[in-house]
Amino acid sequence: MFKTVCKMTADYVSSVCIEFIKDQLYFAILQQKIKSTAERHCFCIDEELAYENFYADFGPLNLAMFYRFCCKLTKKLKSITLSRKKIIFYTCGDQKKQANAAYLIGSYAVMHLNMLPEEAYSLLMSRNSSYIPFRDASFGTCMYNLNILDCLRGVHKALHYGWLDFSNFDVEEYEHYERAENGDLNWIIPGKFLAFSGPHPKSKIENGYPLHAPEAYIPYFRKHNITTIIRLNKKMYDARRFTDSGFEHQDLFFVDGSTPNDSIVRTFLNICENAEGAIAVHCKAGLGRTGTLIACYMMKHYRLTAAEAIAWIRICRPGSIIGPQQNFVEEKQNSLWAEGDVFREKMLNERENGKMAVTRILSGVDDITINGSNKNRGSKKEEMEMYNDEEERNGLTQGDKLRALKSKRQARSSSGSLSSLKKFSLDKSICKPSQYKAYLSLGYHEISVTRSLIQVNRKFFYR
Repeated sequence: MFKTVCKMTADYVSSVCIEFIKDQLYFAILQQKIKSTAERHCFCIDEELAYENFYADFGPLNLAMFYRFCCKLTKKLKSITLSRKKIIFYTCGDQKKQANAAYLIGSYAVMHLNMLPEEAYSLLMSRNSSYIPFRDASFGTCMYNLNILDCLRGVHKALHYGWLDFSNFDVEEYEHYERAENGDLNWIIPGKFLAFSGPHPKSKIENGYPLHAPEAYIPYFRKHNITTIIRLNKKMYDARRFTDSGFEHQDLFFVDGSTPNDSIVRTFLNICENAEGAIAVHCKAGLGRTGTLIACYMMKHYRLTAAEAIAWIRICRPGSIIGPQQNFVEEKQNSLWAEGDVFREKMLNERENGKMAVTRILSGVDDITINGSNKNRGSKKEEMEMYNDEEERNGLTQGDKLRALKSKRQARSSSGSLSSLKKFSLDKSICKPSQYKAYLSLGYHEISVTRSLIQVNRKFFYR
């Protein structure tokens, strides 16, 4: 039975509140909105921070939304005017909103209040609360449940390994580049793994999704020390468009929506272990296959559980790891932990023996070449046997559908950081030829950029 605002007495609110900071910060699940009073300050983000779903997925909220929540709550906690009030963060939404609100306050507690994930989760459950688990972005029956505790543990591991650091996080840059028209890319492990949507031979709109040519990504890749590109889908662009610019490029195809065989996993891990810089990984949409293999690396080298890896990857790049790929990651967890232990022991022994810390180990790799100048280039004839769009013209793949959905949903929504975009024109006389060509390859004569991007690339634009 719904309570009216006037009946939301102080006693009732106190009875449902979960205390995170004594006499200062509380979390509550209420039946409807509650007003602030002289003794309490109440706020809700149910409508302000909304998950953009693909199908039936509803969370967890992405890294930018987590950042904005942390900023909002920290500001309230430091406010002089609120110093004598109890701050109540509440949700009065449906079960999906409740799960996201609990994930936010729990993650805040792990990040800013130095709580262990289990401690924060125990508080969230202390009022006999129950939260529905998050699910994947597939169309159909949910095959794997991702719980709030998994997300809190993923955030905890990200903090431990330095992947999560809001002191130098550029939220506008995150929101700019994750949009389809700006490249559709996200860092999973900063400085190591970038997940992005697959390039196309030329820039165009296909199935409602803007596709970008390889040249569009090159300035960004160079700036962020990306040295290797790994393609997991069929060949839709000539790899030489990357290799001729000095990048390594590797092909590890497996079917859209499926799971990789052991050879592909082993090869992927070897490539990543030997890469000199960061690695940009893509499939069709940069979600399913891409997230699956990055999760394998995280389990082997950082001993994340499958659930922690899935949670962190989805926080960075919502929609990642889909359908049977979730169960595959879980099944690979123990064997990859064991492989990681052996790998670290070998590296330790080599250090003690005065050998190189990282050797180019290529056990079981029989279809690629990392050493030498080959850079995995096949013959010209083989390289030019590009993927033919007609193969899928009569039936869109999972990646096609997800990319189209992402583009359409972002077109409907207006991101706060993109609401004040300025139009700038390229000036060929003051722009490097390679960058001018890259921007033109996007198909634009005017480039929409955020203020932060203008500051970074100021010399390449004029108003």
